[in-house]
Amino acid sequence: MSRRRVRRGSEDASLSFLDIICCGFGAIVLLLVIVKPSQPVVLEESVIQDKGQVRSLQERLFEIRGKVKYLETDLNAKQEQLGVDQRRVAILRSEFDLLNSRKPSADDAGSEDTTSAEDLQIALQTLSLEMKRLLKGRKSNNEYIAGVPVDSEYIIFVIDSSGSMTGNAWGKVVAEVRNTLAIYPKIKGIQVMNNEGIYMFPSFRGRFMPDSPRRRQQIVQKLASWSAFSTSSPVGGITNAIRQHYDKNKKISLYVLGDDYTGRSVRRVLNIVQELNKRNRKGDTLVRIHSVGFPVHLLNRDPGMNSSYMRFATLMRELAEQNNGTFIGLNDVR
Repeated sequence: MSRRRVRRGSEDASLSFLDIICCGFGAIVLLLVIVKPSQPVVLEESVIQDKGQVRSLQERLFEIRGKVKYLETDLNAKQEQLGVDQRRVAILRSEFDLLNSRKPSADDAGSEDTTSAEDLQIALQTLSLEMKRLLKGRKSNNEYIAGVPVDSEYIIFVIDSSGSMTGNAWGKVVAEVRNTLAIYPKIKGIQVMNNEGIYMFPSFRGRFMPDSPRRRQQIVQKLASWSAFSTSSPVGGITNAIRQHYDKNKKISLYVLGDDYTGRSVRRVLNIVQELNKRNRKGDTLVRIHSVGFPVHLLNRDPGMNSSYMRFATLMRELAEQNNGTFIGLNDVR
């Protein structure tokens, strides 16, 4: 009898354990029925949609950047063309005034001078109309970027006389100096130095030379064969010109002609010039800084973005903007 009781007790325990296991599985099945799990397919579709939106926005961004770059290139081309037209107008106006001053007052004057004067007047009117067309719709506070202000009474040329300029662009340099002088029919003083601060006429060191037609002719003639040691950096000439000729009672324009800048820090040069070139009560610098960039690198096939030519353009553009001047980049050195 004792053996049967023990066996029956063991069977009861096994049945109770099975009941507990079944109840547990039943509870799990009930939870799965009540709580429906999310499907992973929905998550995958959401990720794919997000990636598609990001790609669409990136393509739109690249498209906008391309349009902006195209518009900037077109604007720079129009600004450069406007600057060329303005200088041509100034040269023609100077020649026209000179021709009028020489025009005979008698009624029987030769027709040749009259015809030339009429031709110049027609050309001047044509260029003036073209300038108005180019200026249409432009803001007045940006006009100085394309045109050269001619309100100065004193002019200083800082000319890069390094080998890259004298060997490739010197004829163009002489022509640009001649054209710049034509923009200013009458000034009180003039000075010429190279980018190291070496004067073309040492006897006038530290002071302006009186302006005259003969003096201008001497400058152009001597410039054609002028040779002075220099490195490829305009900083020495700019700082020397400001230090020796700065005068709060004089309106001075500084013209920098060059092709490259071998220095490392553009910001350092800007800070030095800002300290030297003081501002008046209106906030304008007393020395205007203009610059003409010569693309000598195109002849050398070296249009690298990190080259000294790009640093020169960056430096002179910033200097011109901060010192009430104009930066003009030429298309060719021939």
